[in-house]
Amino acid sequence: MSIELTKARAQLAQVSTHLKQEKYLPAVQAVRDALVTVMGTPLMRQEREEFTAMLVDAVYKLDMHRGFRTLIPLKLEYKAGEEKALLDSLGECLGELRKSQINDAQALLTALEKKKQEGVESGQRLLDAQQFGQAKTHFDGLVAEFKDDVALKSDVGERFLKANRYEEAYDFLSQALADSPESIHLYNRIAIALRKLSKFDVAEKYYGKALEFCKHDSNLYFNIGRLYVDWGKWDKVAYMANKALECDPEFKEARKMLTYALKQMG
Repeated sequence: MSIELTKARAQLAQVSTHLKQEKYLPAVQAVRDALVTVMGTPLMRQEREEFTAMLVDAVYKLDMHRGFRTLIPLKLEYKAGEEKALLDSLGECLGELRKSQINDAQALLTALEKKKQEGVESGQRLLDAQQFGQAKTHFDGLVAEFKDDVALKSDVGERFLKANRYEEAYDFLSQALADSPESIHLYNRIAIALRKLSKFDVAEKYYGKALEFCKHDSNLYFNIGRLYVDWGKWDKVAYMANKALECDPEFKEARKMLTYALKQMG
């Protein structure tokens, strides 16, 4: 027996296993692939009789399986000589199963998105009530459940930042940055949290990274200037205020920052 026929035999033998595991798409695909092989291969009489019997058995198992019948109401049957009709029926089954699979996936995604949103709203209520320890525990669990969701980690970090909870903000924003180091805005947000924590030297490094990618952002220069205000490095405050004004000459707050820095420098 050729390699192709050996493979077809194995595919038909796997149908029962697929059905037991409720893997209907692989079950139908196995029958169809085996059928295509049989239809395209010259067979000796004994081989044809063997494959006819195997196909009859496989199709019967599909047709009689309750779970499969629930999804696919189409009647499946096979007799020798009716290979083309069976091929068409199996093609219809595959189309319906793939459509069902897509619908199931979309329903799952919708349900997960709803669950995530409800989780975020619950955590925000804890933040609004200033129950910060409980909020941190809650969001830790939510982020663990949606561990690959960078946007969620970033969003949670922003919520703690707005609540003036900078340690927690740094934690979540750092997780987001670790997963998505190309997200330049996160460097700026982390640096803000670090500035609020008076970790000026570390914040300076994050701002420096952001500047590598955003050399014409007046707000970024202004934020770095605020870092140097808190740090008391007035020459650098003046420099950053000037850079902000180069990007945006109408930036009134940067103008005030420059005036204040020059005054401090005497």
